[in-house]
Amino acid sequence: MTLPAVDWAQPWLAPYRSSGVAVEQAARHAGVAAALQAVKPAQAPDFVHQDALPAGQAYEAHIFQTRTVPTRDNLHDLFNGLVWLAFPQTKRRLNELQAAEIARSGVAAVRGPLRDALTLFDENGAVLDAPPALWQALIARDWHTLFVTQRGLWSEARLLLFGHALLEKLVTPRKPITAHVLLTHDASGPAAFDDARMAQALDARQLERKPFVPLPVLGVPGWWGGNEAAAFYADSQVFRPLSGRGIPGA
Repeated sequence: MTLPAVDWAQPWLAPYRSSGVAVEQAARHAGVAAALQAVKPAQAPDFVHQDALPAGQAYEAHIFQTRTVPTRDNLHDLFNGLVWLAFPQTKRRLNELQAAEIARSGVAAVRGPLRDALTLFDENGAVLDAPPALWQALIARDWHTLFVTQRGLWSEARLLLFGHALLEKLVTPRKPITAHVLLTHDASGPAAFDDARMAQALDARQLERKPFVPLPVLGVPGWWGGNEAAAFYADSQVFRPLSGRGIPGA
């Protein structure tokens, strides 16, 4: 099978690099589901081909009921599988909440606020461990302070890209690509990206309020060569002020 090449040296792929290289190589011969299945830890679900999903069955409900993940032979599902491998408790918590909402309300044309938030984090979410000054600037969308005035503080910060659609988009990096950083996860230091702590931070009532803040990921110091110049952040179509409409990047 043919998959687009992935540059595993990119800094945002560091949490997934070792598994990703092996899975990508194996997938070209055996398919994505089989490649993931061969390296999965015991706590991760089984990966099966997309054909295992019955027609008309909701994807999230099927995962919850069978503890298997239907998987297509593409980069989107490869990255989804890699996040399952790295953060199985967090992914399982997302799935439990999705399945509970589907059981309660069915699959409607328009998702409710909780399913919207769950999907947003699953597809495009991120978790940030950073000093308070960076958090304050991010929440205020004060991009100059965040990336220029306080640039040195980024040596004390870590950003984890969790969303698999976000990781897929960054295979072809573009300046507007934006993560949605979870605001309700307050762990820091070594515990910040602990799988169990991340899963515990996913509270249904909090998520319904969409507790996210946008962050254009190529603005992170060390993540993109072009951002070494302060003028990189003067692009108001990407680095929008708090009063601007919408969220940049898709």
